[in-house]
Formats: sequence, structure tokens, C-alpha cells
Amino acid sequence: MDRPRRDVILIRLIEALRERGSWCGATHVQKAMFFLQEMAGADTGFEFTPYKHGPFGFDLQDELTAMRADELVALQVQNPEYGPSLVPAAAANSLKQRFPKTLRKHEPLIEFVAEKLGDKKVVELERLATALYVSQEVGVGTDASTRAERVHAMKPHISVGQALEAVRTVDDWRREATKLKSE
Repeated sequence: MDRPRRDVILIRLIEALRERGSWCGATHVQKAMFFLQEMAGADTGFEFTPYKHGPFGFDLQDELTAMRADELVALQVQNPEYGPSLVPAAAANSLKQRFPKTLRKHEPLIEFVAEKLGDKKVVELERLATALYVSQEVGVGTDASTRAERVHAMKPHISVGQALEAVRTVDDWRREATKLKSE
């Protein structure tokens, strides 16, 4: 996918997350894009690797920085005790107007991901995204307990019980996303 279309998807994802009360910090956008790409099937081409708070896309981080330079997104301090939020900036609407087909194609998937993740805190996002990462790594056919053990091994601060709950949630969401993609 070319850069302008990826940027349109990112802008709309940020908007959808904010509409659902997301803080929309860098971690929120990272995890939401991971879900959008890896579970919902958006062909954005970012590469994710395990990192501090779960899967992280260094190329996505670079893209968000470039989008700030292009005045497509901006940082907004909502509370000085926390990191800034990402918000659409001045040039975002004109870019969105150039790619209505891309927006129409991805809107159901964006809405799905934003609905599932919009109100989650970083701790929950880490558990869920790591559960999805592990499920892809070992295969969704692997039983949930085995995947939960792997999540716990990767992130010892996540209990096996929390990991199992996250794996089961991700499995449910995957089934919902599959139905959505086939409609």
C-alpha cells in the first residue's frame, strides 16, 4: 500500500479511537494498527516485533513522525502527567478527501478495531496485543492454555490467568473480524 493511503487509514483510525474515548497515545495507535493489520486484515505493510508493551512497529513510529512533519497529525498534551495524544492536524481532511475508496474499504475494519480497543488502558492493550502476537506465532490452532503460557513466558508480569483471558478474547474477536471481512 502506498504512503498516502496508509496515512489516510492511520488518520481515520486515530479519529475512530478518539471517538470512543481513547487516550490515543503512541501505544494506543501502535496496538490498534497491529490489530487492524494482523487481525482485521488491513494491508498496510507495517512490521511488528515484540517490545516493551507488546508488538511494536518501528516503521509505524517513523511513519507517525513523518505524518507530524507533514502536518497530518499533531501531538496534544491533555494532562502533563502523561504522554501526549495524537490528533488529526490541519492537512488531514484534505488527504482524506483524496482517498474516499480507501476509507470506504477500511471503515468497517477501523470501526471494529476502535470499538474493541478504544476504551482500553495500556496494560490491557499489552495483554491483548501480545496474545494476538503469540497466537499468530504459534498458530491459532494451538490450544488457548499453551498460548497463555507463552504470553506469560514473554511477559512474566502478565499472569497465566490474565493471559488466558486475553487469548480467549482475541480468539472471539478474530471470529468476529472474519465474519466482518466476509460481508
